[in-house]
Amino acid sequence: MKKPSLCIVTPALADANNGNWQTARRWAGLLRGHYAVRLAKEWPDSTTTDDGTNILLALHARRSAASVAAWALAHPARPVVLALTGTDLYRDIATDASAQQSLALAHRLIVLQAQGPLELPPALRSQCRVVFQSSTARQTLPKTRSHLRALAVGHLREEKSPQTVLEAARLIRPDEGILIDHVGHALDPALGEAARQTMLDCPHYRWLGGLPHAATRARIQRAHLLVHPSRMEGGAHVVMEAVLCGTPVLASRVPGNVGMLGNAYAGYFAPGNAAELAELLRHIRREQSQGSGTLAALQAQCAARAPLFAPAAERAALLGVLAELL
Repeated sequence: MKKPSLCIVTPALADANNGNWQTARRWAGLLRGHYAVRLAKEWPDSTTTDDGTNILLALHARRSAASVAAWALAHPARPVVLALTGTDLYRDIATDASAQQSLALAHRLIVLQAQGPLELPPALRSQCRVVFQSSTARQTLPKTRSHLRALAVGHLREEKSPQTVLEAARLIRPDEGILIDHVGHALDPALGEAARQTMLDCPHYRWLGGLPHAATRARIQRAHLLVHPSRMEGGAHVVMEAVLCGTPVLASRVPGNVGMLGNAYAGYFAPGNAAELAELLRHIRREQSQGSGTLAALQAQCAARAPLFAPAAERAALLGVLAELL
């Protein structure tokens, strides 16, 4: 029996090496056993709109708006599924006309964390489904108690609030035994310059620039903590990857992070509050020599969330969404 044809539109392809690309690539792999899947930066991705595609799955309401509109015009009876990013949920759908049009044209909406549906107009929430992202689990590695290594992962841009990490590094003395590594390309040159200056001024802080995904995952696995300070977040890939390798997370208390880690999670700090982040790191460092306390509690809370991020769970959720439409 011929498989239905599915086109996944993602404005970010492999060269972007960001969360949207990782999501699109993974979804293609999870669905290929059930659908004939292809990835495209836009639709149509050929010279004709009659290309045999049965269903469109578009990432990003604003950046994929032209593809969604073209699909709806060419195939009004065929379904379109729209996956919403953090900038969609927490900025664009409130103010951007093209993002709002994408919402109106979609037959189903996907969000990547449990708080996402609350950002939608009430009339659209019944069309929304939560699909947690997934990755392979990795062994939890033993960690030294001679220092505390915190790792921040995210391209340097305003939405990811790298300033919070830089300011926290300046509040921590080099002799406190807290090391901070920072991975991500400088999408904002001014933030890249700020990171370079922080390295010069703070020997316990290192900006490593952009790294391949595999190398970044290995660093997450070896760190004591992942620090995720975003101001807005759709459902961070790195948070899920940290949970799946037993690395606890310190995260800004924004809906996208709460939707991943749960309301009761004990590792939150106020968005943009570098002093609170620095004090959390100091508190965990003081307890570290005892092998218990906050670090162990956060690790246990993350372990309890890990089944949400299993590949089988993500595949089942995606197939469920598509099955509703075909």
